Amino acid sequence: MIRASEDNEYYELTSPTILPKASGFLWNEKMMIHMNCRGYAVAQFMQPEPGKYSYAPNLEAKTFMQPEQPYYAHHPGRFVYVKDEVSGEIFSAPYEPVRVLPDKYTFSVGKHNIVWKIEHHELLIEMSLSLPKEDPMELWRVKVTNLSPKNRKLSIYPYFTVGYMSWMNQSGEYKEDLQGIVCSAITPYQKYQDYEKIKNLKDKTFLLADQEPSAWEVNQEAFEGEGGIPSPSAIRGEMLQKGESRYESPVAVLQYRSEMEPGEEREYRFIFGPAHDEAEIDQIRRQYFIDKNAGGQDGFALAELEYAEYVSEGRGCIEIQTPDADLDNFVNHWLPRQMYYHGQTNRLTTDPQTRNYLQDNMGMSYIKPEMARAAFLTALSQQEVSGAMPDGIILHKDAELKYINQVPHTDHCVWLPICLSTYLDETNDFTILEERVPFADSEELESVFEHITRAMHWLMKDRDERGLNFINQGDWCDPMNMVGYKGKGVSGWLTIATAYAFIIWADICEKGDRVNIAEEFRLAADETNAVVNQYLWDGEWYARGITDDNVVFGISKDQEGRIFINPQGWALLSGAADEEKQEKLIQAVKEQLETPYGVEKLAPSFTSMREDVGRVTQKHPGTAENGAVYNHAAAFYIYGLYAVGEKENAYRLLRKMLPGPDAEDILRRGQLPVFIPNYYRGAYRQFPHTAGRSSHLFNTGTVPWVYRCLIDGLFGLQGTKEGLQVKPQLPSNWQEVTVKRIFRGAVLHIDMKRNSGVATTEVYVNGKYIEDGIIKDLKSAAEYKVLVKIPS
Repeated sequence: MIRASEDNEYYELTSPTILPKASGFLWNEKMMIHMNCRGYAVAQFMQPEPGKYSYAPNLEAKTFMQPEQPYYAHHPGRFVYVKDEVSGEIFSAPYEPVRVLPDKYTFSVGKHNIVWKIEHHELLIEMSLSLPKEDPMELWRVKVTNLSPKNRKLSIYPYFTVGYMSWMNQSGEYKEDLQGIVCSAITPYQKYQDYEKIKNLKDKTFLLADQEPSAWEVNQEAFEGEGGIPSPSAIRGEMLQKGESRYESPVAVLQYRSEMEPGEEREYRFIFGPAHDEAEIDQIRRQYFIDKNAGGQDGFALAELEYAEYVSEGRGCIEIQTPDADLDNFVNHWLPRQMYYHGQTNRLTTDPQTRNYLQDNMGMSYIKPEMARAAFLTALSQQEVSGAMPDGIILHKDAELKYINQVPHTDHCVWLPICLSTYLDETNDFTILEERVPFADSEELESVFEHITRAMHWLMKDRDERGLNFINQGDWCDPMNMVGYKGKGVSGWLTIATAYAFIIWADICEKGDRVNIAEEFRLAADETNAVVNQYLWDGEWYARGITDDNVVFGISKDQEGRIFINPQGWALLSGAADEEKQEKLIQAVKEQLETPYGVEKLAPSFTSMREDVGRVTQKHPGTAENGAVYNHAAAFYIYGLYAVGEKENAYRLLRKMLPGPDAEDILRRGQLPVFIPNYYRGAYRQFPHTAGRSSHLFNTGTVPWVYRCLIDGLFGLQGTKEGLQVKPQLPSNWQEVTVKRIFRGAVLHIDMKRNSGVATTEVYVNGKYIEDGIIKDLKSAAEYKVLVKIPS
């Protein structure tokens, strides 16, 4: 059903129906496409705000993608209709929209391309999608092979959805000089002042072909006729009618008629994407489809190679071999790719939420630390003199804070030391603390050290009389918007997280020879933890917060939302929970939040609006923040478990983030293990028949935290100022693992083996015993052999 390819470069699915929402994604600096196994696509590009070039059949919001994306017959797609001109039989690749089950089917998600192979009635159809490194467009190859022993007369119809472009103005026609279809629209606007914003948009959608077609159709209604998209009337005729679209929904369909001998192959190449005008389209054609026979370079093939190289730059800093081959495949190939996408593109937004921006670039500390460094400086340059951080980081001169970034949240300062600590662990670059950075509301320049210290002081001050941190209209949980909008409600999680941030900042201060300031924040952390235990401990677990009306919630007396995961995991990190409390809260999580698909964010899920908590309670039970297995929150908890040495619990929950390994679990989740989704459905005890279903959203802050769980926790290969600390926490049933760890330019080949002859973990480097387990004086470009003996 699903399998990794022999070289682990692809993950393959062998049926178009068993996991109908299985998908992969590709991206570059200006676009992203989420491609479904059956041929449906969600694509968007930046100009600088998100725009579309392949539209739904009605007006739609410009949001990027939805959780559990519903697909339907006219959902935007990329298909190839195939007609046998003798028998009249029609099928389509990769499966939609004709839905004829092929004789053989393979959907292969690769790191730099997505490939289908479909065999039906002795024809092989191979489709592949790639992108250029920079330009917002799709590069498609379609190859047809006659597998039969006789000649075949065929028509091939590549079909690319254009859709309902604009109620103001839309049209489309075939351009012979471009050898392609060009569809035009005008982005709707009302105020004349907005004309300046829309006049330079890429409002054209084009489909270019490297071979001249026999015919074409640009009018969607004319193409479909009475047969509809599963059986278009136009295909029933001998030739497409070479129609155009005039204020009608356009489509891009080409026809290639051919006679093929036994074993003959025909390959066609196409470029699909947005453009501003026909001059730009002509330039694209010249760049990518130049005539090789005239001595030019093949720009199409060069772009594919360049894109493959671009994606390969996102390698992680660990390669593993463990008893769990599926985990190995994901960690070695897919997890760093997903982390790289987040950090490289900032989720394709011009105003990423501050917490997302910092955490995504925390992940880049493992891949491209110079990018992480620059991102921290960018974020701090938008901080206020008071120490407050904005709700979003502006990344483009024309950008403005939008959507959720217009709602005041109070958690953004917390992430500064926490995310910076990973960068320092990896690089030991304490010079960043001396970089001088401006503020958003002042020309004053201050060091990064001063900026973050002000952020910590802001957290100290933004509290009520009890010492609990205000929540305003949200903390990490965006839709918890009505707990504190009157100015009195507080966040239990944020107070606990603030204590942890103080500890991390104290550690950094100490390593930076600022001992007095380190003592100040250690004391502040202790005082904060004491307040947490006084007001938020409910006897078995920690409360989530206290409302404007002084009602504590997330406690045992609540019928819904009795327990939330975030306060529990962060209490392990902050030290608020002593050993007795650790034992109790871990047991509570196990009994009330753990499911076969991971740990839920809260339970029981809310089934109706709770007006003193907010719109999180309006979300469908078991979805998103309302009780899903919300992997970002689960990763926090797992990291907390590793922090207190709960290695068995930690690994069990970590492994549940991936579908499988058994077929039943894969079917329930419905996705390939090529990314960690934002969530799996929760409400397991309330609605078990939908629990486990993947959201298929790959935008998630989960991935850098999972990497931290692997490096700092599972394999215990965390950087310190002195060097690389080796302190693995392998599950007890693992006898041996190997890890290749790239650290500050050095390459370490590490064998970890259980050994009945040792009482504590022992570390040997090139045969020499390392007494404290910290490998020091590592040389860049040097290689080391490390043996780690672990007690049996």
